Amino acid sequence: MKILDDRQIRQKIRRIAIEILERNFGESEIVLAGLNNNGMGFARFLMDELTPLAPKGVKLSLTRIRLNPANPVEYDPVIEMSADDLRGKPVIIVDDVANTGRTIFYAVQPLLRVIPKKVEVAVLVDRKHKSFPVKADYVGLSLATTLLEDIDVRILDVREMAVHLN
Repeated sequence: MKILDDRQIRQKIRRIAIEILERNFGESEIVLAGLNNNGMGFARFLMDELTPLAPKGVKLSLTRIRLNPANPVEYDPVIEMSADDLRGKPVIIVDDVANTGRTIFYAVQPLLRVIPKKVEVAVLVDRKHKSFPVKADYVGLSLATTLLEDIDVRILDVREMAVHLN
């Protein structure tokens, strides 16, 4: 069952982008850190929306955090931006869906060695099954689902996105 269509997702991305700029007013740089492939896809859409909205002089940076969501202790999470480029800056971890919070919880690990100014979380869909102490600061849609249901975010290409409940 389709929950969000392309138009609705784009509206939510725009709203999240505006909220990010409001909560980070006065910052000279904002770093978006996409989790793996889907988070990075969502981060790119956010970046595209933020770029024309950001005040002049605000630098927007994009990086990726790589980890194994099925087994986050298999290897240390890796952030693709140097520590110097993250230090003292607001970092927003971006993912498509927050389920139990485990992936986001482990994604914070490489940031603990950096001391960013703050760490926030942006997700397109936030489910209410948190097993880890993770709270999304920017949420497109909040859903109360059963543990057996699956949320599938499909970014087919730059022209079409959809969120399905299976």
